[in-house]
Amino acid sequence: MGDAKRKSRWWIWLLVGLVALCGLPVTLLAWGAYSISESARTQTVDCAKAMEFAHGRLPADAEDARCTGTHWQDSYITADFRMPRADVADWLRTTYPEGKPSIGCDKDLCVSVDYDQALYVDVEVVYEGSTALVHLSSYDM
Repeated sequence: MGDAKRKSRWWIWLLVGLVALCGLPVTLLAWGAYSISESARTQTVDCAKAMEFAHGRLPADAEDARCTGTHWQDSYITADFRMPRADVADWLRTTYPEGKPSIGCDKDLCVSVDYDQALYVDVEVVYEGSTALVHLSSYDM
């Protein structure tokens, strides 16, 4: 019995090596594609955190606030809310004193702020009677 020769199973090791060599990169590519697709999804975020990112605060009398964020290589935050029309100019002046009027704005009021070319904030205001609909977008580079 001791003289029986064991069969060589080199093909098993070859198969394991091929699966590892080909399967690992494919698995990493699939995981990377899934991660990128999930991270670039727009999600609802807390408006206090969204406004903190945009270097501002929601006005005390803001209503119907909705905030979203998208994060991948850059972050993109939006905030939409309503506030009294009479308070818009003061809020913009105190929140974004370095803001400049946007060129080519088709809304009632537009302000752009540049924080050292690393963070940008754009505010667009549409007047609706005695209220104002404010759309704020902020993104970093």
